[in-house]
Amino acid sequence: MIGRLRGILALKQPPWLVVDVNGVGYELEAPMSTFYDLPELGREVALFTHYAQKEDSVSLYGFLREGERRLFRDVQKVSGIGAKIALAVLSGVSVDEFARLVQAGDITALTRIPGIGKKTAERMVVELRDRAADLAAGGSAGMPATAGDPVADAVTALLQLGYKPAEATRMARDAAAPGDEAATIIRKALQSALR
Repeated sequence: MIGRLRGILALKQPPWLVVDVNGVGYELEAPMSTFYDLPELGREVALFTHYAQKEDSVSLYGFLREGERRLFRDVQKVSGIGAKIALAVLSGVSVDEFARLVQAGDITALTRIPGIGKKTAERMVVELRDRAADLAAGGSAGMPATAGDPVADAVTALLQLGYKPAEATRMARDAAAPGDEAATIIRKALQSALR
């Protein structure tokens, strides 16, 4: 299950938060980058989620921005890195800053993130360098990727269709007109790609 969760923010105690969805409380773990921008308790919140199931546990993670969720997933693909370190990365640097550090091969700066030693930082640079530009483009690209934003929803759909993050972002931004719903933006972007 990978998706979005919309409800009322019932608890926020880093790294945990609880979102009440029609009387059911969902406990999520989130990076500090998400906590900094959460609304007040009792207000509505929409989060991108990542569901992880292991032999002995089930975990749900929440992110305000799609770029954060994507970085969380990508960092865990590096050998020896799990959810705890991935959350530490997002709590320590922005998506764009992480992409810049990886592209520059800045091992020293990466080791300043809690839980990341020299060997882990080196693996991150080697395994993520080719994807760093896509991380940065998908993480911000001049457009907020917030839940409920039709352009962000269109970008997510285009990513799922196999477009690269930078290309999906450009296509959605170029196709979007004020008041367009995500479905309209997607249709216009795909029609434009066929021309």
